[in-house]
Amino acid sequence: MAKELAKLKGIKFENRVLIKIKNTLPQTSLVAGPRASNVKGAFAIRHKEKIKGKSVILVDDVYTTGSTLKECSLTLLKGGVKEVKAVTIAQA
Repeated sequence: MAKELAKLKGIKFENRVLIKIKNTLPQTSLVAGPRASNVKGAFAIRHKEKIKGKSVILVDDVYTTGSTLKECSLTLLKGGVKEVKAVTIAQA
C-alpha cells in the first residue's frame, strides 16, 4: 500500500526503516486499554540517516484505537524525524 501511494504521489519510498523488534499479541485480540501497552517498545528504526530531519508518512491498513500509529510515531520522532503524518485505509 505504502509503495503504491508513494508512486502515485511522486514521493520517495523507504522500506523497512521502521521495524518491529518485539513479539506482540495481535491488536485485534485486545480491548482498547491493553493495546497501548502491547505495542510499547515494539518498534525501532534502522538506517536513521535515511529519515533524520524528514517528514514521514506512515501507512496502516486499519485504524482502531491508534495505539500502533502512536507508538510508531513516537519511535520515529525520537529517532530524529521532523514530522509524522498517517494515512489509513479503513477505520474499525
